[in-house]
Amino acid sequence: MQKRELNYRIHNPNSAAATADYILKILIDANSEKVEKAIQAAADQVDREMECEEKHST
Repeated sequence: MQKRELNYRIHNPNSAAATADYILKILIDANSEKVEKAIQAAADQVDREMECEEKHST
């Protein structure tokens, strides 16, 4: 069976800046959970490092 080649054409009446803003909002929303987990992991790492330094300095 022969593969069909898909061809998409999208008409975007918005300005490039408006389109970029819209895409950015979608990406932020889609990745907010990952970002939140990464921030929490980094904060936890800093806490562990500070606890380790406190133990070694006393």
